[in-house]
Amino acid sequence: MSTQPDTARQVASLSFEEALAELEGIVKDLEAGKGKLEEAVAAYERGALLRRHCEAKLAEAEAKVQAIVESPPGSAAGLRDMA
Repeated sequence: MSTQPDTARQVASLSFEEALAELEGIVKDLEAGKGKLEEAVAAYERGALLRRHCEAKLAEAEAKVQAIVESPPGSAAGLRDMA
């Protein structure tokens, strides 16, 4: 599919909240059985991209929090990466 790299780029530009909201909408539509089979498969593929994006964003946030927790008291270590 020639549009997949474009789709991946579009997903990569989304914030966690935007991606999660879109993913929730896709799940709701799929559970309701809306649309044709081809549309459902495309939505499922997009949902998989969104899920991976959300997981990556969560892992990134977790690493930042862990760096803050592990830094010495009064240290700015870990905080410089939060900007």
